[in-house]
Amino acid sequence: MSIMGLKKKQPKTFKVKVITMDAEMEFSCEVKWKGKDLFDLVCRTIGLRETWFFGLQFIVKDTFAWLKMEKKVLDQEVPKEDPITFHFLAKFYPEKVEEELVQEITQHLFFLQVKKQILDEEIYCSPEASVLLASYAVQAKYGDYDPNFHKPGFLAQDELLPKRVLKQYQMTADMWEEKITAWYAEHRGIARDEAEMEYLKIAQDLEMYGVNYFPITQNKRDTDLLLGVDALGLHIYIPDNKLSSKKSFAWSGIRNISYSEKEFTIKPLDKKAEVFKFYSSQLRVNKLILQLCIENHDLFMRRRKVDSIEVQQMKAQAREEKARKKMERQRLAREKKLREEAERAKEDLERRLYQLQDESRLANEALVSSISLKCRTEEYRMPKNKQTWKTKVI
Repeated sequence: MSIMGLKKKQPKTFKVKVITMDAEMEFSCEVKWKGKDLFDLVCRTIGLRETWFFGLQFIVKDTFAWLKMEKKVLDQEVPKEDPITFHFLAKFYPEKVEEELVQEITQHLFFLQVKKQILDEEIYCSPEASVLLASYAVQAKYGDYDPNFHKPGFLAQDELLPKRVLKQYQMTADMWEEKITAWYAEHRGIARDEAEMEYLKIAQDLEMYGVNYFPITQNKRDTDLLLGVDALGLHIYIPDNKLSSKKSFAWSGIRNISYSEKEFTIKPLDKKAEVFKFYSSQLRVNKLILQLCIENHDLFMRRRKVDSIEVQQMKAQAREEKARKKMERQRLAREKKLREEAERAKEDLERRLYQLQDESRLANEALVSSISLKCRTEEYRMPKNKQTWKTKVI
């Protein structure tokens, strides 16, 4: 046998595990596959067409990274494990969820991810908004509130509020449930996808929604700032305050972002405006910042153009599907109403029947009692009359 024959054959495939917000999947991939091959397979498997919002995330040296579409999977710094684990997550966020999220599956994945970020306190949410959001989450999970079915304690196993909110007030779990249920009862008639959309419409107005934060400095020594990258532009924060930026650059107002080793330069469109420079010490993080800037800017520009034929078709199909589901819900609601009316009519007839039976029984008892009393009266009188007659004959 030749020396070449003794060499161990290289495997032609490798295994990956992909974790979405509500499922886990395993795939066998070819060694030659690029990131796009795996990404497209995942999207086909879950039936997702709005692929531009999502990516495959993995962890490398305590830092998250996104799988590059144009490079081979195994040529990237993916974990050396079997199977290789990726998280299928939203990488980019819409500016207006109601206008941009077309497919129900897209909306559902965003809902689950944003809900988790709020519960994990990655997105700050006030106590009042947290309770309202929780009520929509309950509507999405349980459907319409039914006091006969949803008894006190039915939310005991659900995580619905951030721990910070729970600790902020001296309230029991039952008291929180009562507050959430009061709002939940108001959402009657709202379908799951509608409840999830209402949740997202509230969440998109939260200050930390859709923002990726990175530690930066304005000089090479101090670590005293945060860079925020989102759908609208770049924002500079003080580390202790992620809610309000001290400086912002809208994508529409940025002429150029240049990057050289550890230094970034933001040049505004207005040539009279100050050029902003900042530093980031980690090369891997710098590449991620640049990637997010380029791709968020591309999406920003894309939103301001006419939708592609594919997106127009998706939106038309989504409108037809929503109209069909709405008609179906209305039909089911009418049938439910008719059944409830029939049940109430049946109960009314049964109550009336029982009432008539009771009245008949009482009348019969009264008649029997009256006859019995009359008979006893006659029996009492007859012997006295006979005795009187006999006396007269003698």
